Amino acid sequence: MIRALYPGTFDPIHHGHVDIATRTAALFDELVIGVYDMSPKSLLFDTAQRVHLAEQALAHLPNVRVATYRGLTVMFAREIGASALVRGLRAISDFEFEFQMALTNKKLAPEIEFISLMTSLEYAYLSSSILKEIARLGGDIANLAPLPVQTALRVRFAELAHSETGPTLAPLVSARD
Repeated sequence: MIRALYPGTFDPIHHGHVDIATRTAALFDELVIGVYDMSPKSLLFDTAQRVHLAEQALAHLPNVRVATYRGLTVMFAREIGASALVRGLRAISDFEFEFQMALTNKKLAPEIEFISLMTSLEYAYLSSSILKEIARLGGDIANLAPLPVQTALRVRFAELAHSETGPTLAPLVSARD
């Protein structure tokens, strides 16, 4: 069985992620969505919520499963027996970051291949940060994320609006979603 790992924070998963996962699932026997559990980013959703949303968004793909991990991505890839790491590329800035990470990971785990898929044109602009900002400001996110994610975003921002801290957990800009 040839297994691939698609790692990320998925905070939250959106249609661009689903597109990359769908296309990757067609190339491999199994795809593991690796939800990173200890992100240096400020996250809107905790790990359990991000896993649940990813499972709902990808339920239509029978050869996809969602798992959490900590530590180096290549160590998790080895642990689950993945022969490839998959990442999506939106823009030149993604390429520069992903190229550097791929070379580093190849040095750490030469037996694992690194595959980048270009995002579909319709999602080339989309990131989790952009999705969160639109949702936070009450914009229409119907064509940006699966319905469970849309609902979770509305609920989360309503909760934050009524809390003392306010909606400060969703960064306006991030290096990579």
